[in-house]
Amino acid sequence: MGDAALSARALDTLLGEWRGASDDTVYGALAERIRLLVIDGRIPVDTRLPAERDLAERLQVSRATVTAAYGRLREQGHLHSVRGSGSVARLPGAPAILPAPLAGAHVDLSKAAPPALPWLADLARAAAEDLPRHLGDAGYDPVGLPELREAIAARYTARGLPTDPDQVMVTIGAQHAIALLSRAVVGRGDRAVIEAPTYPHAYEALRAAGARLVGAPASPADLGDVAAADDVEALVRTFGHANPSIAYLMPDFQNPTGRSLSAEARERVLDAAARQGTVVVADETTAELDIDRADTLLPMAAYGDAVLVGSVGKTIWGGLRIGWIRAERPLLRKLLAVRPPGDLGTPILDQLIVARALERMDEVIAFRSAQLRTGRDHLESLLADALPDWHVPHVDGGIATWVGLGAPISSQLALAARTQGLIVAAGPRFGIDGAFERFLRLPFCSPVDVLDASVAALARAWRTLSGAPVADPGLLADVV
Repeated sequence: MGDAALSARALDTLLGEWRGASDDTVYGALAERIRLLVIDGRIPVDTRLPAERDLAERLQVSRATVTAAYGRLREQGHLHSVRGSGSVARLPGAPAILPAPLAGAHVDLSKAAPPALPWLADLARAAAEDLPRHLGDAGYDPVGLPELREAIAARYTARGLPTDPDQVMVTIGAQHAIALLSRAVVGRGDRAVIEAPTYPHAYEALRAAGARLVGAPASPADLGDVAAADDVEALVRTFGHANPSIAYLMPDFQNPTGRSLSAEARERVLDAAARQGTVVVADETTAELDIDRADTLLPMAAYGDAVLVGSVGKTIWGGLRIGWIRAERPLLRKLLAVRPPGDLGTPILDQLIVARALERMDEVIAFRSAQLRTGRDHLESLLADALPDWHVPHVDGGIATWVGLGAPISSQLALAARTQGLIVAAGPRFGIDGAFERFLRLPFCSPVDVLDASVAALARAWRTLSGAPVADPGLLADVV
């Protein structure tokens, strides 16, 4: 049995408005919502569910209702029970700790990342020619190749933030960087401020390090200056009352909302964090994906003390697992101390490929900007025609838009979309408390034919919501 356990109170929060959502019976609606939470990853596989009596009392239903719901989940393979040991979440047809493989016929919009650069294979061949001069030692590199750290530092300097290569550590992607920082900075029970909504795997890394999460609102990109000012004010207040040890923010084209912090907002946030001694981690994985933003903004650390995280997953290719941390040397030394239990270094060949790619980064950004403009405009047009009642924010960069559905049915829609051949992450996947049922993240970084198929599937799914959609079993949407 798994070590993780979900209390009745926590499950009640995750369930949201579940009664009558997708089944004529109370127990059927409860079972269906729990099944969706497991499929969508909000109840991790191997998590022990609450005892039937506790959940019945919390939900104010009969114990027979919960017993019947758990029974249906067991029949479907989403729950495994052992007398005296409780009931544990499962995914049918897959190992307990792994998601089931995606069916080939499904379009996957849960991963907001573009295809590889067209010239990436040429860069890889050129990098392979550089490899022999690195083969004379064991190849374990916990800091990063000098030429790559120099290239990363040069890129920051070109963007207006003077940087020394000794301020850079190369990691195995941005997610690895976030996990390292979480382990180095967070003590068990420390508070961590995150935006709400935010990137799920970031708050999962903080939670795994023992942090208690405190959310601050991040409004959709097009709600204007008043909403943005309210968000900043709320974030500043959160620093004051939570006294967090760390804050994870995405100041540029935030995932999933697409909004950016102004220069003035960055200064205010960093001033508030400095007063509390909070380490601000600014995730810059989408920072250079500008389409037509009016303002030119510097990296967050140009406005005050901030640790920067970057990667090439959204610009060059997600299959190149290269990221980095820009920080002051004392923190980098601490990161080096906590790194070995997790990994012993970043792959050399991948680093050489990225070093080559960074030489052409202006070309890369121009290519991505044009690609994203096409995708954004095409998605907006498709949604206006097929789903005109939805609110589709116009973002000026990034990889996705945070669509308002007009009703708290994002989870139902994600479930229905699976039956139409589309994998999409429901809005609550980006929150920590089951919120955001009125929203859906839709990436626009896929080719236009993929967007065509995706919106067609969403429109079909939307029309089925008055029925009782049944998801393909065993599909778990991971989110990037």
